[in-house]
Amino acid sequence: GPVLEADDPYGDGVPPDGLKAVKHVQGVELVPGKDYEKIKRAVLQYGGVQSSLYTSMTNEESRSAHYNEDQYAYCYIGSEPPNHDSVIIGWDDGYPRENFNTEVNGDGAFICMNSWGDDFGDDGYFYVSYYDSNIGLNNIIYTDVEDPDHYDHNYQTDLRGWVGQLGYGSDTVWFSNVYEAQGKETLKAVGFYSTDRHSSYEVYVVRQPGDEEAIKSGDGFRNRRLAASGNLDYAGFYTIPLEAEPEEGLELEPGERFAVMVKLTTPDSVHPAAIEYDAGDGKTIVDISDGEGYISPDGVNFTRVEEKQKCNLCLKAYTTDRR
Repeated sequence: GPVLEADDPYGDGVPPDGLKAVKHVQGVELVPGKDYEKIKRAVLQYGGVQSSLYTSMTNEESRSAHYNEDQYAYCYIGSEPPNHDSVIIGWDDGYPRENFNTEVNGDGAFICMNSWGDDFGDDGYFYVSYYDSNIGLNNIIYTDVEDPDHYDHNYQTDLRGWVGQLGYGSDTVWFSNVYEAQGKETLKAVGFYSTDRHSSYEVYVVRQPGDEEAIKSGDGFRNRRLAASGNLDYAGFYTIPLEAEPEEGLELEPGERFAVMVKLTTPDSVHPAAIEYDAGDGKTIVDISDGEGYISPDGVNFTRVEEKQKCNLCLKAYTTDRR
């Protein structure tokens, strides 16, 4: 989770030891590229939208032909991919096109907060033209940010998160992770990704699903109980609260095996489930030895993903302690 900038100042690239998250991010939406109206609505609702641009600058002392230092105005038009993130915190539809070093077709700019300190731009803020090639193309909204003590336990195997996708050539897939309760806990929520727009989901809970053989045979998940359902408008990561009748159906005992399961339908997708795997880019070592995940085309016949696909499912379970 995020930490305070005061505890980890920008610049040296080395985080101090012992940092603790001051918030937990439980919800993220990915805004479609160049959807400026959605970006503006998100700024009003959430305060900011993380977006990407291309720049040859690397710090507050850098210079670029695409940046007008006198007007704090930036615009790059070209084919270079984005390599730097800033936060869109406002906009000015009438911002003059003449302020940009690059010739553009119209007025208007996003007001962005950079990460290079107060010495860059106007106390850390600058304008990016609506006509910049990359701004507004890759966008993230942090829609659900909570205190770090909202849940006591986060059961997960995908420490790297969404790397790839898995499915059966259809827009619907069933996937499940099996965990073992560490103590007397109550299952409160699950977290998973929608990999594209307009997804629908059903979340199930399975108490004591049995061993791997029972699950693969179809017997282990027969007693699943529906705990949540709904629709997701955008791709992103979502935390879904769970409900059960009676509530005791979500109360776990120490050492109890339990499973959370999602039926996910994402129109026009052939691989709807998000997975973590070793992409071979050398950035992160992925450990698949700590997971017990299953995937199915029909909710009946399940395959162990760590064995067949060499991956972890991106499906978390959140619990609180029963004191």
